[in-house]
Amino acid sequence: MFRGLQRVDATWLALIGLAIATVLLAQLLPGGATANAVLLTFAAIKGRRVVLDYLDLRAAPPIWRGLVTTWLLSVLAFAWVASAIALVI
Repeated sequence: MFRGLQRVDATWLALIGLAIATVLLAQLLPGGATANAVLLTFAAIKGRRVVLDYLDLRAAPPIWRGLVTTWLLSVLAFAWVASAIALVI
C-alpha cells in the first residue's frame, strides 16, 4: 500500500473505508435480500480484518483462525437468513 504503512494502519484505513461504504450503500441500495447480503459481506470483511490484525489471530495457529472465521461467517449467515425471513413475513 503506502511505504512505511504498518499492517494495523492499513487495516484501520480499510475499516474506515468499508464503514463509509456501508453507510453510503445502505442509503443507495433498495431494501431486500441482495442489499442485506452486500452489507453483511462488508461486515464479514471488517470482522475478519479486526480478528486477524487487532486480535492478532494472524500469528495464531490455523485452527484458531479457522474456528473464529467460521464463527464469524455463521453469525453473519444467521443474520442474513433472519433478515430474508423478515422480508418474506
